[in-house]
Amino acid sequence: MKPELQRRVQRYGWDKASNYYEKYWQDQLAPAHRKLIESIDISKGSALLDIACGSGQLTFPLAEMVGKNGTITGTDISDEMVRISNQKAKELDADNTLFVQMDSEDLRFEDGQFDAVICSLGLMYFPNPGNALKEMFRVLKPGGKLGLVVWGNRKNCGWADVFEIVDARVKSEVCPMFFQFGNEDILTTTLTLVGFSEINCSQINTLLKYNEDMDACVAVFAGGPVALAYNKFTDDVKNEVHLEYLESIKKYKSMNGIEIPGEFLVCTATKPNGS
Repeated sequence: MKPELQRRVQRYGWDKASNYYEKYWQDQLAPAHRKLIESIDISKGSALLDIACGSGQLTFPLAEMVGKNGTITGTDISDEMVRISNQKAKELDADNTLFVQMDSEDLRFEDGQFDAVICSLGLMYFPNPGNALKEMFRVLKPGGKLGLVVWGNRKNCGWADVFEIVDARVKSEVCPMFFQFGNEDILTTTLTLVGFSEINCSQINTLLKYNEDMDACVAVFAGGPVALAYNKFTDDVKNEVHLEYLESIKKYKSMNGIEIPGEFLVCTATKPNGS
């Protein structure tokens, strides 16, 4: 898929997913977010950047950590995600936050502007993730910290069949390189090539829990990376993909509902002093 087309798919796809994302993913992503916060030393008064911030699930907890004298800017390619986040900031009186629509590969910030840059579950969607990492490196202050979360190995993510199910009904793959950084060695090598040092990665294995079949379907189809393609399906095709997906995850059903295995890779890195 050409980069410009991929950006459009992500921009408008996440616009479609924005009304479902937080409700169906907040609890499921919480373990990875907690690990990332624990892994990065965030100080009061820091200036932070949260790339691919979505609806601010991670941004607002970080805003509390930097305090009134700190700032956090959230960027996302989706206009709807940015609108929702800015509205939430008003409701929470989070005056130290700002949300703007922006392409992660073309950050409109000065060199060395931020003490830390966060990107949780966004890197997999960028057309050229190496370019995005170079931009993150550029806007970090020397000695600044980078925090990343990506999905882990495909075989450890029980919901991954959703991509094949959707791709069978569209002209091109929706997220062809989605699990490329699930291998720790690949992410570490990429970060090293960009110029980062003190790279530390750890895996988190968790369960994505849903009470009902439809909750599990809404999460991956309407509230996830395939939302744009899914919204173009007829009702009959939507029913087809629901049934096919539920068949793929039926082994994870129990008396407690549906518990789908998931794996995250959480990494931190440092921009060396003098860079």
